[in-house]
Amino acid sequence: MRRTTHIGCACGQTRLEVQGSPILVSECLCNSCRAAAGRLATLPGAKNTLTAYHATPAAEYRKDRVRILSGAENLKEFRLSPTAGSRRVVATCCNTPMFLEMKGAHWLSLYLHLWPEAQRPKVELRTMTSDLADRSGLPADMPNLKTHTVAFYGKLLAAWIAMGFRNPKIAVGGTIDV
Repeated sequence: MRRTTHIGCACGQTRLEVQGSPILVSECLCNSCRAAAGRLATLPGAKNTLTAYHATPAAEYRKDRVRILSGAENLKEFRLSPTAGSRRVVATCCNTPMFLEMKGAHWLSLYLHLWPEAQRPKVELRTMTSDLADRSGLPADMPNLKTHTVAFYGKLLAAWIAMGFRNPKIAVGGTIDV
């Protein structure tokens, strides 16, 4: 039987259930993730989700292993531009960023701040460090990869195969602009 974990927004109105282990746990340093996190942090009551060195920590989960338990009506999408291929989903009850969804992806990147600190999945690597002007400030406690690797894509492909090449849709109720 797979382990089930409940996570949620800061105020507790929006709750998710995740089953099993994540595909991967990483910190992204791409320009898009850093810009989006910076803009979302300006929402009333929102916390900055970036690390001290401006990474966005997330656990990548198969969509078929994530279920919205409560607060679905609070979920709104944010895009950096109207044509952006990725969307960040925010629980507007307390302006908590919940996850990132890439267009056409079979996984969600769930932000690590949703877990209580003692239960938070351990980050395995940092990726997209090539987007930084200066990489020298990054900690040397794990791999600091310039881009996504073949192994990274291999894990995502293996998960998609295990899902029977399905891509469940995640519906949200509207948009926010920041």
